[in-house]
Amino acid sequence: MGVLDALSNDIAIDLGTANTLVFLRSQGIVLNEPSVVAVEKSTGKVLAIGSAAKEMTGRTPGGIDAIRPLKDGVIADFDISERLIADFIRRVVRHKYLMKPRVVISVPSGITEVEKRAGRDSAENAGAREVYLIQEPMAAAIGVGLPVDQPSGSMIIDIGGGTSEIAVIALNGIVNDTSVRVAGDELNDAIIMYLKKNYNLLIGLLTAEEIKHRIGSAYSLGKELSMEVKGRDLVAGVPKNLKLSSVQVREALSETIDIIVEAVRQTLERTPPELASDILERGIILTGGGALLRGLDKRFREETNLPVIVAEDPLTCVVRGAGQVLSEITAYSKVLEKSRRD
Repeated sequence: MGVLDALSNDIAIDLGTANTLVFLRSQGIVLNEPSVVAVEKSTGKVLAIGSAAKEMTGRTPGGIDAIRPLKDGVIADFDISERLIADFIRRVVRHKYLMKPRVVISVPSGITEVEKRAGRDSAENAGAREVYLIQEPMAAAIGVGLPVDQPSGSMIIDIGGGTSEIAVIALNGIVNDTSVRVAGDELNDAIIMYLKKNYNLLIGLLTAEEIKHRIGSAYSLGKELSMEVKGRDLVAGVPKNLKLSSVQVREALSETIDIIVEAVRQTLERTPPELASDILERGIILTGGGALLRGLDKRFREETNLPVIVAEDPLTCVVRGAGQVLSEITAYSKVLEKSRRD
């Protein structure tokens, strides 16, 4: 460990549309908070960041906005993102370190140079000494423990809040990838639309998310589930209760899941035959919050005829991978993009 390393505490950030996770080199994962900032409309003053701000979503009085600064995995609101990153960095990096931290940030594989620069600048303005970018599927593969530097191929499906990334990785590079901006958020929206269209019932985002977690599925369940849902009747304008079953929710989610399945098919079609045989042997690894949807692995298995394995603790694979890269930055230099001041 060099003198510089002792003076700074390096961090890895999985900046997600739904949640942001921070990994501190000396301690592991130290923060996992919703990527939400509550702002007072009239003054632009930040009132809360993270969990406290998420609890305000859909419940805020007229004068307060609960903003999610990331849309589809990329920074949509630069100013608010910077405040979010700065707040999270401040929370985890104590001032006993003399040097500013080096930061590794994971980004979706399909993003533009402009979007990359937004992430890089946000971290630099928030107090980073050097910023490195790593593509999410690569970070997820490292986090799962796949041998990314080997010539054999590995396939990762990383389903987050804003993007689903499907990538085949070999020799420290992404051989081919498909990034679709359809993921957890769109699944929530699909539930809201389904209830609106079929039952004239209006529910909020937090309720949709709860439905997805409690009874959502991508494949028929041995024992179907159900729950009571409260919302507003769009015709009568009064609160209304509805008993919803996992069969209905599966119907609501099916079109959105089809888009991800199609992206997986496209990636497999473009994969060189030598690597395809590796994937047949090793299977497809499912990571990200979307991997927690019941039966998603079965659905992919049925569609691809390949073994599909849900990674252990899929929500933290990307940040764990980025954290591992931190500890061996030189060894992983091939998978990183160094920040440049343009």
